[in-house]
Amino acid sequence: MKSKTLTTWLGLIGGSVGLDRAYLRGGVRDIGLWLHLVCTAIGATGVRRVQTLGVDDGLAWVLIPIGGLSISLAMVGAIRNGLTADEAWNERHNPGCADAPASGWVNVIGMGLSLLIGAVVLMSSITVALQHYFEA
Repeated sequence: MKSKTLTTWLGLIGGSVGLDRAYLRGGVRDIGLWLHLVCTAIGATGVRRVQTLGVDDGLAWVLIPIGGLSISLAMVGAIRNGLTADEAWNERHNPGCADAPASGWVNVIGMGLSLLIGAVVLMSSITVALQHYFEA
């Protein structure tokens, strides 16, 4: 039985590396999991380049927004999963299970945090990318 609340929190905590997708879709066979993982690694490489080479490294400022986009999309996925109606969720992920639990406030808190983190990361990525574009 797949829990909607657990899926929302996996998306919040580890969605940028595909934990929620691995939980829902059966592990390493999901291409979206690998895309999230690669994009997050690209963004982390950009952050590492800034730490070691300084803020004037042009390639780092191309790589960082890719990681930010991956994190933002993971937060959108967590919100989408959390907003799915309980009946639709159980029909899709728990077919034939009559006693599936309803989501509650823990799910709502996970969605709120996902919205907060996703908005901050998305706006930061856009700001950083545009700043370095116009400075170049």
